[in-house]
Amino acid sequence: MILQLSPLHGANRMTEEQAKKFVDLALAGLAKEFPNKISVVLTSKADLKAPQEMFPVFYGHFDWHSSVHGHWTLVRLMRLYPEAEWQGKVRVALRGKFSEEKLQKEAAYLKAHKSFERMYGWAWALRLGMELRLLEDDEGEKWAQWYRPLEEVIVSHAKSYLPRLDWPVRCGFHPESAFPLGQMLDWARATGDEDFETLLLLKAGHFYAKDQAYPVRYEPSGTDFFSAGLNEADLMRRVMGKEDYRKWLSEFFPKFDLGNLADPLAVSDLEDGHLVHLAGLNLNRAWCLRGVASSLDAEQKKRFLAIAKAHEEKGLQQIFSGSYAGEHWLGSFATYLLTGSGE
Repeated sequence: MILQLSPLHGANRMTEEQAKKFVDLALAGLAKEFPNKISVVLTSKADLKAPQEMFPVFYGHFDWHSSVHGHWTLVRLMRLYPEAEWQGKVRVALRGKFSEEKLQKEAAYLKAHKSFERMYGWAWALRLGMELRLLEDDEGEKWAQWYRPLEEVIVSHAKSYLPRLDWPVRCGFHPESAFPLGQMLDWARATGDEDFETLLLLKAGHFYAKDQAYPVRYEPSGTDFFSAGLNEADLMRRVMGKEDYRKWLSEFFPKFDLGNLADPLAVSDLEDGHLVHLAGLNLNRAWCLRGVASSLDAEQKKRFLAIAKAHEEKGLQQIFSGSYAGEHWLGSFATYLLTGSGE
C-alpha cells in the first residue's frame, strides 16, 4: 500500500534546457557498469561478483549511491517535465531497471548488509522513494510499490542504528550526519512515519541544539563536497520553529559571520575524482544557504540568497567537464538545488 504523500519541495528554477542536459548526464551513467567503485566488505571468494550481479538496479554511475541519485534525477525531472521530448526514452530506461524482481534483490542485499551505504546512500534512497511516490500514473504506482521494501529495510536499519550513534559525524563527505538526518526527516514527514520523525528530531536536537560559534574559517577541507556547518544549519531549520531557529542560528554563526563559507570555490582539476568534489560543495552550499534563508528576516535573507546565487553560478559552471569523475554525480546535486528538492 502506498501512503498519502505530502509533496515537500520548493520552487523549481530549472529551465527545460538545463533539465535535458542533466537528463542526458544521468542516462549516460545509468547502465555504465565500469569504472566502478564497490564499497563492500568481502567475507569470502563467493562475494567477488561483477557490479551488475550484486546490484541489478544500482550498478551504474561509478558507485551505488551515485546510481541511486542518478535514478532520482531522472524520476524527478520526468515528473516535473511531463511534456518534455525526452520523456519516452527516460521511461524506457527506467522500465528496464525498476522491475519487482530487481528491486527485491536490492532490498535483500541491504537487509543482509546493515552498514552498507550508511547513511549517505540511505538518505538518497529515501529521497528516491519519495519521488517515486509522487509519480502519479499506473507505472509510477507500481514502481513505488516495488521500491517500498528498500525503504522499509533502510528505515529499519536507521531506527536500530541511530539510538547507538552517540556523536554526530562532522566532515565534508559521505559519513557526515546532518545531511542524511535532514533527508530522513523529510521522508518521515512525507510518509507519516511519526515514530521515525520523533527519533530523528530527538537525535538532531541531541547532536546539534547546543552548538555555538561554528568554526567558519576551518572549512573547506581539500576534497569536501559537503559543508558540515551549512548542512547542520539546513537540518536545524527543519527541526526548530522559526523564532527558536533564528536565535540558534545567531549563536551558531555569531553576527551571521560566514567566514570562508561565503566564498565560492575554484577547482584546480575537474578531472580529478577527489578535487572535483569542490564543485559539488559549491552546489551544496547554495542549497543549504537557500534553505537557511527561508527562515531569516528580510535583510539577512537577501544577503544569504546573494551568497547562494554566487555559489550556484560557480558550481553550475563546473559540472560539464567531459570527465566522468564529476559528471557521474554533479548533475544530481544541481537538480537537487535548482528544483528546490529540500526546500
